[in-house]
Amino acid sequence: MNYASRLLFVLLLSMPLSHAFAQTDSTATEEDYGEYDNLSFAGDGNKNYCSNKIEGLSPSKLISLGYDFQGPQTLSADSFGAVSPYERAFGLAHGLRFAANVPVISRNSIIVQMSANYLETRYQEKANQTGTNGILAQALTNNGLRSMGLGTTIFKPLDGKKFLLFQGSADLNGDWQWGDFMPLKYLKYSAAAVYGLRTSDRKQWGIGLSRTYRAGELNYIPILLFNSTNPSNTWGTEILFPARAHVRRTFSPRSMAFFGYELEGQSYRLWFNPSTRGEDLEIRRSEIRLRFVYERSLKDFIWMSLQVGYRINYSYNVDRLPDGKDFYRGFFGTQPMAMENKLTNPLYINLSINLVSP
Repeated sequence: MNYASRLLFVLLLSMPLSHAFAQTDSTATEEDYGEYDNLSFAGDGNKNYCSNKIEGLSPSKLISLGYDFQGPQTLSADSFGAVSPYERAFGLAHGLRFAANVPVISRNSIIVQMSANYLETRYQEKANQTGTNGILAQALTNNGLRSMGLGTTIFKPLDGKKFLLFQGSADLNGDWQWGDFMPLKYLKYSAAAVYGLRTSDRKQWGIGLSRTYRAGELNYIPILLFNSTNPSNTWGTEILFPARAHVRRTFSPRSMAFFGYELEGQSYRLWFNPSTRGEDLEIRRSEIRLRFVYERSLKDFIWMSLQVGYRINYSYNVDRLPDGKDFYRGFFGTQPMAMENKLTNPLYINLSINLVSP
């Protein structure tokens, strides 16, 4: 990745937004503070604590089961070893997505939630392509990519307006398969902290810092939380910038739509192929999903969510980790990539069934 693209991206992360929102997502556990918008409190003394929710927000998902479909795309892979640069066309990329978010403590003075997630992407290579597949194409077509993780988030009100949010997660990402599980020493750790204010029943905001892999590789990024609802409860914003941002249109308490984007990414260890297992290589995958989302209640607390959008590839490079240990390059680091690749941008559809909180 050249210096110009890194500078452009860090400027993007620093831009203020006025029309966007941070919708709960099942693809990564870091920074999912929207999970707390609809939890209730048990009594805890007489001190006045601010609520973790505002009016009008979308219902938080306790359990989500979905499937993700991406359209045809082409990989332009860099040279590696004796293999020269090459291209591979994929007809479809798809995979299961699951997330569970369970509150374990819910009191006036503190809320603690535990989460688990799993996602996969399987790539179908088009037939009758000539040339030799390199390590990247082999990993994608033979194994695909998987991510599995556990996390926790803590909401701590300080008084009637101020609050703190803490989040931590550990994810195992790679081309591993269930029959050849990757060692836990390759876990990726993410964390975030936010200081916020609930200024009214219809508005809350906060600022903080995150340690994240959403840009593909390890990075430290400032974050902005901003949720709001207009007086008629028809429009609102749900923002966790730069991770995700949407405008919300509420048709009824059981039907709403969103338009915005989500930044999705992780660092995936190339593990399954024994010949490259000792190379300490990782795919630095990151993409921006511009999307329209429609959600409605099917029955009681069972909701359907449909996403339709355009997936923009930001990074699909392969990094070599010195001594097998991750490192911080940031947006301006000079460490060279092992492979600089490109992946074209397809349309995508994501459909999920969700159990939401009351």
